[in-house]
Amino acid sequence: MRRLLATMLLGLMPLLGGQARAGQVFDNIKARNSITCGVNPGLHGFARRGPDGVWRGLEVDFCHALAAAVIGDPARVRFVPLTAAQRFTALQHGEVDVLVRNTSFNMTRDVDMGLRAVVPLFFDGHSFLVRTDSGITSSRGLDGQSICLIPGTTNEETTREVLRGNGVFFTVVPVSGLEEAVAAIGADRCQVAGADASQLAVLRNTLPNPESFKILPQRYSKEVLGPLVRRGDEKWFQVVRWTAMALIEAEELGVTRANAESMLRDSKLPSIRRLLGAQDQMGKDLGLSPDWAYRMLRSVGNYGEIFDRNLGAGSFLKLERGLNGQWSKGGLMYAWPLR
Repeated sequence: MRRLLATMLLGLMPLLGGQARAGQVFDNIKARNSITCGVNPGLHGFARRGPDGVWRGLEVDFCHALAAAVIGDPARVRFVPLTAAQRFTALQHGEVDVLVRNTSFNMTRDVDMGLRAVVPLFFDGHSFLVRTDSGITSSRGLDGQSICLIPGTTNEETTREVLRGNGVFFTVVPVSGLEEAVAAIGADRCQVAGADASQLAVLRNTLPNPESFKILPQRYSKEVLGPLVRRGDEKWFQVVRWTAMALIEAEELGVTRANAESMLRDSKLPSIRRLLGAQDQMGKDLGLSPDWAYRMLRSVGNYGEIFDRNLGAGSFLKLERGLNGQWSKGGLMYAWPLR
């Protein structure tokens, strides 16, 4: 009996604590010295390649943070643009190491697809873009409308559930993405667009007459967006999770791109010293160097800085922080302590 109990305890040891073992994904990243990120083909604020060929966006910066943390060079990223229909297959087949493509978390994606939802990077909700002069104030006013939707998304599913549940009849106009939605609205193929509110803000600002459109104030779903990885590599899952946590924690502690170096040198606060690698070396169990978080903060800044330049006051979208603000200021961004 004692021998049986000892064998069972040994089998449980990986679950009870200790370092997680690296799997094929983490090993491949280290061997090739680069990270492959699946991103949106073109969505302002999240992931978009500019005329200069440079990718920019909140999710792009997160990929750069990963590269800085794991490899030591934020530029060691290969971006793979994926449509909504391609994204999960690409991750499942190993074409990308991580999917950071304004993708909502839900039970099916986390349980049945061989994937793991890691940590929220952006909180959003489904809504509708309508013409300002339409008189529409809620989803009940969409009866008889043609609605542009991207097939295979939670937005399509939410629209059908909400409107049909309220006895609203409508016509779906399938579009592949933002550019086709702009063209469809311009040609009056659809009078309404359904998507996450942040995507609708991008769509409205892309139209030649943005003042002629408004986003309904209601939110008809909970859309929690963040990175996904394949199951089977606990080490890589933890690296992606704690990269996000460190970005959020840095904002809470007031560590920025500009002051990270002086904070590393001068701060006496244990929480800041742990974050920047001056004590306790929190990166060890992740298989990373002691200064992993310092390197990524020097590269892209903290979560607040990333949000501001891509989606907030420093961007053309000018989105409010709202739910994406710090927990101490009424938002939902809350980092687990790095200790």
